[in-house]
Amino acid sequence: MSGDTDLIKLYSARILALAADIPHLERLDSPDATVKKRSPLCGSTVTVDVCVDDGRITEFGQDVKACALGQASASVVGSAIIDATRAQVETARDQLKAMLKQDGPVPDAPFDGLEVLIPARDYKNRHASILLALEATAEAIEQADQANCA
Repeated sequence: MSGDTDLIKLYSARILALAADIPHLERLDSPDATVKKRSPLCGSTVTVDVCVDDGRITEFGQDVKACALGQASASVVGSAIIDATRAQVETARDQLKAMLKQDGPVPDAPFDGLEVLIPARDYKNRHASILLALEATAEAIEQADQANCA
């Protein structure tokens, strides 16, 4: 029974509110790059579209098919992503992974809202879903940068 109680605590009102209000859910018509990531463990998917200008994300769209934790993560990412650089996105991805897997600190601003997911540290089977939005965005901005340099 305590496992059920812990799981209920994990899905806090704040996480559920974020999951219910994900920004940028419209896909872009002409993105510079599109990346779809899937968690093999749970089947969650996140597809992101980015437009990049002068090294910064200027437009962002996402399609999120994930658990509430993955949705909450995508919500925080969507709220912070416009004007972010590749370095910021990659740093946030690495910091989120460390926060979940190694008890690392909360990611730097503007992605510090990901602190809401600290309770998920103990649920390793949820980590991949939580990481999808940043992993897809990091890969998309890398592809867009490479295309713009070609």
